[in-house]
Amino acid sequence: MSELGLRTAILDAARGMNAHGINRGTSGNVSARCDAGMLITPSAASYDRLGPDDVVTMALDGAGIHPAGARPSTDWRLHAGIYAARPDVGGILHAHPMFATALACLRRGIPAFHYMVAVAGGSEIACARYATFGTRELADAALEALGQRRACLLANHGLVTCAAGPREALDLAIEVEVLAGQYWHALQVGAPAILDDAEMERVLERFPDYR
Repeated sequence: MSELGLRTAILDAARGMNAHGINRGTSGNVSARCDAGMLITPSAASYDRLGPDDVVTMALDGAGIHPAGARPSTDWRLHAGIYAARPDVGGILHAHPMFATALACLRRGIPAFHYMVAVAGGSEIACARYATFGTRELADAALEALGQRRACLLANHGLVTCAAGPREALDLAIEVEVLAGQYWHALQVGAPAILDDAEMERVLERFPDYR
């Protein structure tokens, strides 16, 4: 995809977060890998008012910010840390959806209560340990919780998803929030039955052909 295409995809995903109800206002952020660095939404900007040129270009170490004087998302280190450690990732989305964030505030991940948990690439969606927003420590905590999976919760914070591109990261975030809501509602009745590791291994083997 061209750089303009990536910028457009980032804005589409950012606007999609709010349209799908998984984010509010100017919180959350979206990025895409670009050459040796990344493109990322600016800080505290209304997504509806942004154009492709407003998306910030920067190196993974935080250098070379363009446009000059632009303020990238305060959580740019979270995105940069994932890109540096995960060459398979081309797009990242971070948001504060209602149910995923509620679970994160309980420091509780999403176990295999439903086979669709495999959508994130594993037998659970873990909750990362707490770290202050915008720090390298948050990126390290997310990477620990992700492993080779594609989504995790961030304690007392929200959700992060990583995928081939921004659109795929948005699609995954929507799926994870649905799972978080289902798990939350099941917990109101009792303790959901959890699928065992052997069953989740079978699910993961079949998942590439799912749908």
